[in-house]
Amino acid sequence: MDNVAAIILAAGKGTRMKSSLVKVLHPAAGRPMIDYPVMAARAAGAAPVVLVVGHQAEAVQGHFHTAGDIRCVLQQEQLGTGHAVACAREALAGFDGTVLILCGDTPLLREETLKKLIEFHRAHRAALTVLSATVDDPHGYGRIVRNDGGAVLRIVEQKDAAPEELAIREINSGIYCMDAAFLFDNIDSVGSDNAQKEFYLTDLVAVAVNKGLACLALESGDAEEIMGVNDRGQLAEAARILRRRINRELMLSGVTIIDPDQTYIDQGAAIGADTIVHPNCHIDGTTVIGSGCVIDGNVTISGCRIADNCHIKAGSVLEDSQLHEAVAVGPMAHLRPGTVLHAHVKIGNFVETKKIVMGEGSKASHLTYLGDAEIGRDVNIGCGTITCNYDGVNKHRTVIGDQVFIGSDVQLVAPVTVGRNSLVAAGTTVTIDVPPDSLAIARVPQVNKDGWRLKKK
Repeated sequence: MDNVAAIILAAGKGTRMKSSLVKVLHPAAGRPMIDYPVMAARAAGAAPVVLVVGHQAEAVQGHFHTAGDIRCVLQQEQLGTGHAVACAREALAGFDGTVLILCGDTPLLREETLKKLIEFHRAHRAALTVLSATVDDPHGYGRIVRNDGGAVLRIVEQKDAAPEELAIREINSGIYCMDAAFLFDNIDSVGSDNAQKEFYLTDLVAVAVNKGLACLALESGDAEEIMGVNDRGQLAEAARILRRRINRELMLSGVTIIDPDQTYIDQGAAIGADTIVHPNCHIDGTTVIGSGCVIDGNVTISGCRIADNCHIKAGSVLEDSQLHEAVAVGPMAHLRPGTVLHAHVKIGNFVETKKIVMGEGSKASHLTYLGDAEIGRDVNIGCGTITCNYDGVNKHRTVIGDQVFIGSDVQLVAPVTVGRNSLVAAGTTVTIDVPPDSLAIARVPQVNKDGWRLKKK
């Protein structure tokens, strides 16, 4: 939508979170909760977006330091919502349009709702429109008081409400749509004559009514959407709802999620059609997974790009890695950052990798550590193999050519190169380069002492 700006209130500490971290930076479904109202405002057409920051202002500003459309203004003292909005006036100097006012602790707000709010506000030529909801238990929320015609007469905070007003179940979400001229011409008239001695933005309703201007409320069809997060319990509930939305969208796009209530996929993750995700998987929002994959239970994936038809088996952990087509990993494997596995590679149980490139068709089936290594095509890495990459000061690389066979219990002391089509015998410690087409064997000669045990007895 054209000519829309947004003010997002994010200055509060969030005392009930019992945390050293400012409330709006607490994550829900993989992203700080402040991200969600920002994303919703942007999607509804708001530009610029003004954040009113206060507690841990530098941390909140730092989170958005690369976002060119975000303007941060400081509220030195938290004196209420009216005072917070007044702090944004200079940042929107010269703006003449519709202003959305949102809360930084409402991660469930949808862009569709904001678009409806703007359309309703403009269609009725209102000075102020509030988003409301009807709930079974309105305790703690401001109440919407309407006249017989449905227009809003006032919004009364819980602590200031009379008994008959406390019985009202239509609540204020704290989300508003206002004409910029009305907002900034009248924000200074907001007083603090209330139980909290704060400057309430809701007092602008009375200003509009006294001036004969239209003041309306648009009721949201989903009361969950306007839920504010004030403590860890509410944060967990908001995250549960976000994950439910994420999982539903993925399932509608063709992903099979065996048990959505036990699957933890963060905002932003992309998963292709016909992929199957089993319970208790954790997939972060920077991960991309292709089509036709199988993700077994108890898998954790973060920062990975996984191509089509891969199988990630139970209990595996994948971090910042790239998998090409038809790769199998696990069970109980650990891919650390910098791992690149080409097509048809197999990484088996209890294998750990770090900063390796493994060529097409190669495999390390079990109980192996591969770090700082370049491994060619069709290589077999035997059980118990270790690339000894660290000398206590520096890391060194191991290079293994195509079609090499590495026997069990081999130590490759880097820097070292094993030429193509070579065989390294089981139990060998490789300390010098192995030429192509060779056999490398380095074992201490075995000595059998007949009858030795009998003599010791």
